[in-house]
Amino acid sequence: MDPAGIIGIVVVFGAIFGALLIEGADPMSIFLPAPLMLVWIGTIGVGIAGHTVKDVLASYAAVPRAFRAKAADPGAMVDTVVNLADRARREGLLALEDAAKDIDDPFLRSGLQAAIDGTDPEDLRVILEDKIATKRTQDRVHAKFFQDMGGYAPTIGIIGTVISLVHVLENLADPASLGHSIAAAFVATLWGILSANAVWLPIGTRIRRLSDLECLQMEVTLEGLLAVQAGANPRLVGERLRSLVPAPPAAKAAA
Repeated sequence: MDPAGIIGIVVVFGAIFGALLIEGADPMSIFLPAPLMLVWIGTIGVGIAGHTVKDVLASYAAVPRAFRAKAADPGAMVDTVVNLADRARREGLLALEDAAKDIDDPFLRSGLQAAIDGTDPEDLRVILEDKIATKRTQDRVHAKFFQDMGGYAPTIGIIGTVISLVHVLENLADPASLGHSIAAAFVATLWGILSANAVWLPIGTRIRRLSDLECLQMEVTLEGLLAVQAGANPRLVGERLRSLVPAPPAAKAAA
């Protein structure tokens, strides 16, 4: 599991509540039922209105995977494909049939099995590219759902503030309560901006980033499978695939 998403959200909320304590404010003062209900439920409702039910269910199902799933490592896939290329070069493509059964990655397993079955290289490329394009499109829909809510939330918060200010203006005859009422009115705006920038937008961005890594790994796999099918030199296969993968920071520094 890549912990960056959870760490980031914990840090931002810790900073917010830390700032409240430093200012001498009570952190519980922002937990007012009406603004919380309006901003969170209202934002989710608007998000649902802009998408299909299937999109909404799939988007929420993607959240646990975005935080719990291990980030794809295209570099590790290079080593796997090079080993397959080396074995195919020494023993022939049919010798990989047993190896295909032990491969955990479904994209690599299905592509390798298709290559072993004698699928034409051009047909194999089209099939695998279509799978990559489909996955990228699905993930973009999931990411867009949360990014859209990140755009809606601040506006919903402003609506909540306006509603509260209308109530404040109705009670001008009670000056003693104005300060508290006005402060409470801006809680909705706070939650609108906070939920957008600390929850919805980060989730959407994370889903998209993990998708980019997975699609890159699939693209590396595609090029590797075609090279294995063609009986290419394993060393050249490795060099070709590594050129598709961004070098890690340590390697860049060493270079």
